Amino acid sequence: MEPSSVVGYVVAFFILIVIFSSFVTVKQGTIAVVTVFGKYRRILTPGLNFKIPLIENIYSKISIQNRSVELEFQAVTFDQANVYFKAMLLYSVLDQQEESIKNVAFKFVDERNLMQALIRTVEGSIRAFVATKRQSEVLILRRDIVEHVKEQLDTILEGWGYHLQDLQLNDITFDDIIMKSMSQVVASNNLKAAAENEGQALLITKTKAAEADGNAIKISAEAERQAAQLRGQGIALFREEVAKGMSTAAKEMQSANMDTSVILFTMWTESIKHFAENSKGNVIFLDGSTDGMHRTMKEMMSLNLLDKDKVKK
Repeated sequence: MEPSSVVGYVVAFFILIVIFSSFVTVKQGTIAVVTVFGKYRRILTPGLNFKIPLIENIYSKISIQNRSVELEFQAVTFDQANVYFKAMLLYSVLDQQEESIKNVAFKFVDERNLMQALIRTVEGSIRAFVATKRQSEVLILRRDIVEHVKEQLDTILEGWGYHLQDLQLNDITFDDIIMKSMSQVVASNNLKAAAENEGQALLITKTKAAEADGNAIKISAEAERQAAQLRGQGIALFREEVAKGMSTAAKEMQSANMDTSVILFTMWTESIKHFAENSKGNVIFLDGSTDGMHRTMKEMMSLNLLDKDKVKK
């Protein structure tokens, strides 16, 4: 083979290499940073891109997707209680602007140094916040801790080309002795609340029972009042009818030239009969002798004569 032919093959092979190296494929969710002789030149977006062979170089490929990291660290409260945190940090590249990508590519030597700085910054921010709070306040300030960290980190991360998407405090625990004391406090508060609720329930029950008794007494008194009124009306009507009957009987006996004292005698004997039938075992002493009956008749007749004199007058 002639030397010229060999040179031709080498040149052709070199040309093919140059052509193939001129095209770069960038995956979706990734941005490529191009440098020229070590100096930043431009960025390449996802897809097929062209670069100047032998001059432009791919410095790094940066993922713009969300990334997460788990944290475990300890903090000390204002009253010297140890607090143990388990957290999950979600972050991403701030945006796809050239300035942000340059910060991501050149602010840190490598990914390891970035993660170390990020984790230490988050831990330091939380420790500084917890140091101003008491142990009893930490659990109820979970949201405040997250907001404090975001507020502190947003400016710092933007300078690095990143953005804090979310911070979740998955677990907050204390030393065993503190956990036990907190459980006892919660248990005693629950017992106190239960006792108060039971007392309130008992008070309500007794109040309702008293109200019911009062209403029952009122209803019973009203019913008794109405019953007494009706009994009085019945007795009045009975007396009125008796008086009418006696008056009619007396007039009929006078028209027949009969002594009206017979009516009184009849009433007296009917009364004795009624007492005997409805006494229910009670003892009623009546003078049933002839003299007693005679005396009673005289008294009734005297009363009858007095009534007649009053009528005449």
